[in-house]
Amino acid sequence: MVQRSGFSLAICAAACLMVGCTTQDHKVIRIGAAGPMTGDQSKMGIDLRNAAELAVSEWNEKGGVLGKKIELLAGDDQADPKQAVSIANKFINQKAVAVVGHWNSSCSIPAAKYYNDANMVMISPATTNPQFTLQGLKNVFRVCGTDDQQGKVAAEFVLRSLKPKKVAVIHDKTAYGQGLADYFKKALGTGTEVVYFGGIVQRDPDYKAVLTAIKEKKPEAFFFGGIYPEAARLVRQAKELGLTIPMVTGDGVYDPTFINIAGKAAEGTYVTFGKDPSGLSTAKTFNERYRAKYGEPGPYSIYAYDAANIILTAIKETGTTEGTKVAEYIAKNTFTGAFGDISFDKNGDVTKAPYVVWEVKGGTFKQLP
Repeated sequence: MVQRSGFSLAICAAACLMVGCTTQDHKVIRIGAAGPMTGDQSKMGIDLRNAAELAVSEWNEKGGVLGKKIELLAGDDQADPKQAVSIANKFINQKAVAVVGHWNSSCSIPAAKYYNDANMVMISPATTNPQFTLQGLKNVFRVCGTDDQQGKVAAEFVLRSLKPKKVAVIHDKTAYGQGLADYFKKALGTGTEVVYFGGIVQRDPDYKAVLTAIKEKKPEAFFFGGIYPEAARLVRQAKELGLTIPMVTGDGVYDPTFINIAGKAAEGTYVTFGKDPSGLSTAKTFNERYRAKYGEPGPYSIYAYDAANIILTAIKETGTTEGTKVAEYIAKNTFTGAFGDISFDKNGDVTKAPYVVWEVKGGTFKQLP
């Protein structure tokens, strides 16, 4: 993907979702951006939408693609699988040719079948559950890693650095959270005893009963598979109960909002996420352009930006919006994105997805060596 200079383009997502937009089908190419844009995970969906919007605006400044302007449709799936399917059907009815999204694994997995059946290309910037690309859907890709990969990295870190004899494992009962917890437990092997394995309910304000049960088991660390709102409540309430063992968790917690909510209780939390891309000139350029329009980019903003650019580059190079041909081009080529070179394997997964461990230290995430 060629890096393009950014500029301000007013795109009213609400207007794009109105029926009136369908009167200019022959003049525009539509792509969707889908994720949770309201509720306690809204920051992730808004970051995704903003990054896709930035990519679209840069293409439109250069004349669009195939001689047409690009229109972005925003879809709020509210982190709900049923709503995600509803958004997929809405995009299909609005003649979108591709989608950047969704964010949650529990939303992407069911929605993928609808996009694929409609011959739309789908690239998720954040869906990490392996099942997403194991459904036999040729038009489906992701630009992030997978939970089996990061579960292994987390387990290896725990065994190497924390060296506990006992651990507890908690998850949020979602496709992402429970899947990640399962992969972490499997990767631990038999040398460390898992004294507790269980789920919590998302958005429940009180997890002290679960944490008390864990405290009684006397683990030396606990792992959480889930998203940052629940993670923040867990570490806060754990400290209140005198449970001071470190929490290890996954990429769903890697966001400054976790630290803002948890406060000092977040200190010493370990999180798996991708390597810091700030040393890449392409990433620096993206960050500057994003900040100029929207403020500080979120952790997955750069992934959504690359996903949108991959879609638009493939449309340009194939000379068509026909999903099968666009997907075939994506599958066979390497793209230079803001996060570096991106290519895909036979399932639609990125061929390089290096996870590392980050620690919350001094009120910020710091990558461990």
